[in-house]
Amino acid sequence: MMLDEAPGHIFSSETAQPLAPSQRLHLILLGVKDVQASARFYELLGWQRTRNSNDGFVKFDMGGYALCLINRDDLAKDALEPDAITPGFAGIALIHLARKAGDVPRILAKAAAAGGAIVKPATRTHWGVAGYFKDPDGHLFEVDYETTWAFDDAHHLFVDAPADNLGGGTDDA
Repeated sequence: MMLDEAPGHIFSSETAQPLAPSQRLHLILLGVKDVQASARFYELLGWQRTRNSNDGFVKFDMGGYALCLINRDDLAKDALEPDAITPGFAGIALIHLARKAGDVPRILAKAAAAGGAIVKPATRTHWGVAGYFKDPDGHLFEVDYETTWAFDDAHHLFVDAPADNLGGGTDDA
């Protein structure tokens, strides 16, 4: 059994029967400078950490997946990266879809009040209203409202909603 092997044992993928992963993500793992300081930022946004978080690994239940915070150096070491600090644009953003267009600037204001930095204010786009903020470790978040997204009553996203089920939010300010 694989779990009977000692930590650090390497298993070969070359002889393994290929298996496609299920089409879902379960965790978003952010490497941060200070886990507790970052956790406070998200708590100031109004999010609640899970009971089974610990000092080195904080989890936020995002309704079917989790946002997790870990020390950036520990993440780099675990992923066998030679350097935990890579300068420049990472090319990734986490996106929160707002319920109403008027919620976009309000959510950005909450992020700024919690210690984040607004990188792009709420701006009218071709599709709706969007803006960006960075958390204290520089992770980029977009806050977006578009009438093309549909949600259930609990604000869970219908990714491939039929045309008659679009417009889960309202354009109300």
